[in-house]
Amino acid sequence: MQDRFVDLLRHGEAQGGARFRGGHDDPLSAEGWDQMTRATAVNPDWTRVVCSPSERCSAFAQRLAETFNLPVSILPGLRERGFGAWEGLAAHQIPAAELTRFWDDPVGYAPPDGEPFEVFRERVMAVWGQVCDEGEPFTLAVTHGGVIRVVLAEVLRMPPEASLLIEVPPACLSRLRVPESPGRPSLMRHGSP
Repeated sequence: MQDRFVDLLRHGEAQGGARFRGGHDDPLSAEGWDQMTRATAVNPDWTRVVCSPSERCSAFAQRLAETFNLPVSILPGLRERGFGAWEGLAAHQIPAAELTRFWDDPVGYAPPDGEPFEVFRERVMAVWGQVCDEGEPFTLAVTHGGVIRVVLAEVLRMPPEASLLIEVPPACLSRLRVPESPGRPSLMRHGSP
C-alpha cells in the first residue's frame, strides 16, 4: 500500500471578524472566500473532501468538491470546540482573568458551559482515526483552528497544553503523510499551499 495524504484546511475569515465561535455559525466573509480560494487554487489530486458541519467550512467544501468533481462528506467530529458562554464573543469582551486562565491552562480550564478539552480531543482523535483508517489516497479536510491544533499536536507528540502554541491563521493549509502501518503520520508542511 502506498502512503496516503491528508490536507487540513482551516476556514477563512468569517463575518464579524475574530471571535470565539465554536458552534456559533457565522458564514465566511468575502475575504474568507478569497483566502480559501487562493489556498486551494492548485488541486494536488485530492480524491475526496470531508468537512465540519459549520457553514464557514461546509459551504466552501461543497463548492470546491463540485468544482473538482469530488465526493464530499460532512463529519460532525470536525466541528470546533464548544466555547459555551464565550460563543460569538471577541477576546476583548471576555473578562481578562478568565481569558488569561484559558490561555494559561487550555486543557484544565474550559469556558463557562464550554466543552472540556479532553472531550474535544477525544472527539477530534476519533474522527482523525476514521479519516486515516478509511484508506482514501488523498483527503482534504476543511475544518477549524482548534481541530488542526489537536491533530498536529498528536502527530508531533506535543503535550496537549502546547497545542495553542501552533499558529493556524485563516485558510491555513497543512499536509500530513499517513504511511502504511506500523508507520506514524508525519507533518510535511504547515501554513502554505
